[in-house]
Amino acid sequence: MTNRRNPVSSSDRERKQRSLFSARKVALMASVVAGLAISGFGPSSNHFDILGSAAHAGVGNAVSSAAQPIGFADTVERVKPSVISVKVTMKDKATNANAKDEDGEPGSPMERFFRRFGPNGGPQNPERKGGHGEMMGQGSGFFISSDGYAVTNNHVVDGAEKVEVTTDAGKTYTAKVIGTDPRTDLALIKVEDGSDFPFAKLSEGKARIGDWVLAVGNPFGLGGTVTAGIVSASGRDIGSGPYDDFIQIDAPVNKGNSGGPAFSMLGEVVGVNTAIYSPSGGSVGIAFSIPASTVKSVIAQLKDKGSVTRGWIGVQIQPVTQEIADSMGLKKAEGALIADPQKDGPAAKAGLEPGDVITGANGQPVKDARELARIIGGYAPGSTAKLDVLHKGRQKVVSLTLGELPNAQQTKSDAEGDGKGSSHDTDVPRLGLTVAPAGKVDGAGKEGVVITKVQPKSAAADRGLKTGDVILEVAGRSVSNPGDIGEALDAARTDKKNSVLMRLRSGEASHYVAMPVANG
Repeated sequence: MTNRRNPVSSSDRERKQRSLFSARKVALMASVVAGLAISGFGPSSNHFDILGSAAHAGVGNAVSSAAQPIGFADTVERVKPSVISVKVTMKDKATNANAKDEDGEPGSPMERFFRRFGPNGGPQNPERKGGHGEMMGQGSGFFISSDGYAVTNNHVVDGAEKVEVTTDAGKTYTAKVIGTDPRTDLALIKVEDGSDFPFAKLSEGKARIGDWVLAVGNPFGLGGTVTAGIVSASGRDIGSGPYDDFIQIDAPVNKGNSGGPAFSMLGEVVGVNTAIYSPSGGSVGIAFSIPASTVKSVIAQLKDKGSVTRGWIGVQIQPVTQEIADSMGLKKAEGALIADPQKDGPAAKAGLEPGDVITGANGQPVKDARELARIIGGYAPGSTAKLDVLHKGRQKVVSLTLGELPNAQQTKSDAEGDGKGSSHDTDVPRLGLTVAPAGKVDGAGKEGVVITKVQPKSAAADRGLKTGDVILEVAGRSVSNPGDIGEALDAARTDKKNSVLMRLRSGEASHYVAMPVANG
């Protein structure tokens, strides 16, 4: 007799494998739950209560709490009554040679920003009132005191003949403009009637990247709109002026939000919304707010005297690029390079010269030209400033008395030259230039060497040199004829330098450019 085993079907094998897997799975789950709910076990009990254990309940509650979104309702309820909608009436300047459009005066800092970044965050597109030569615009703002003082943007009320504000409660009041500051795009207005207004507090601290913010305002005329986001960045330079120090937020901001506040979760104003980056005109999550510290200092002066005065040292300055730093033998590309001290200005009187680098002011380090402008602008005219200056490779301290920054800088058009050259033209092939003594070219002045031609795709063209620019110095040496340029380049090459610093005058402004020293 032959013994035969009963055949095992494939289905039987699968059931056994599933059974084994289930047993291991239960054991693993039991060990995990035992770790989370060990208090459910006891020597008198051979079972445990998963759902009823204290540890599980604690974990469950924590997970449930964390899963719920953070709400802003309490903060909004506190701060929203302080926010106002601002409505302005102005003359239709389009009938006056288009003197001004909604994005600011031509040539103004804000107009330059809008040309660079696209449409702004407000005011809402002005509407023309048929047949009356008037335009209507809308923006936002917020009360800063119970007696009706409110903050908004300069570009919201600039040129306004009539200003009305509507509160969160729906009441409308007439307001007057107390003062404006175009350089920071801030304005102070005051409600003429009424009192005991709810008001917001300006933050004493600095907004941190990652902090929550709430933008409240009047986008597209929809008053009382609240949006949320975070602080995306700080210290942004958007090219609107020398005092740029914007907070970047991603809370949705649109036309009409201009002048409205950005609140922290403490209910304090950390910034005033002023512009957005947007190719289309709508929010793409990049908005810029004026920090509360700037708002406080500017508004205090506007309330006191209706205008803002700033300290001034009277220099044309520019950033120290890495190329310039290498040319000057500096370890770091930091500081503010003096291109030209203005005649009879505080800096000139104190002995500062072109090529000096300001590295500190009143104990504060100066990282770049923009930071120097902010530091000096924060002091009152007549104050004393101590500047740390790098002069011809040596550090020194210079004390000077600040003047007052002029309200309007007069500028003249660049002298482009006629491009025809002269019989005194000389080529500088190493740089891709043709030059002539300035005194031999009409309108070029008497100092330096004027550029009469720039070769395309040359070193000079790559660095923005153009016909009509006047070369004043090369490697710290004054130049008066083309030969001086060649001698300075030869000396730099002998010293094994890779580049030299060239001082130029373009129109009425002076600046430095680092030019490569070519071999041959």
